[in-house]
Amino acid sequence: MPFEVKLPDIGEGVAEGEIVRWLVKPGDTVREDQPLVEVMTDKANVEIPSPRAGTIAALLVDEGMVVRVGRVVVAIAVAGAGATA
Repeated sequence: MPFEVKLPDIGEGVAEGEIVRWLVKPGDTVREDQPLVEVMTDKANVEIPSPRAGTIAALLVDEGMVVRVGRVVVAIAVAGAGATA
């Protein structure tokens, strides 16, 4: 099951953000902390980093969409997900 990345709480009372530009596409391999998407809020433009390393499984919102904090925006297939170490 892919790891779901939600639009995080950006702080300063921001409740939503506009997806300005995706920095990745499905099939891309990403490392932890690599920027995934640029989001514009009423306060600033910010890049949202990947919380996990893996492969982009799906972009779940389109550029130009306004999404609320907590909404799933991207799915990442994580190697070994569900396996015990």
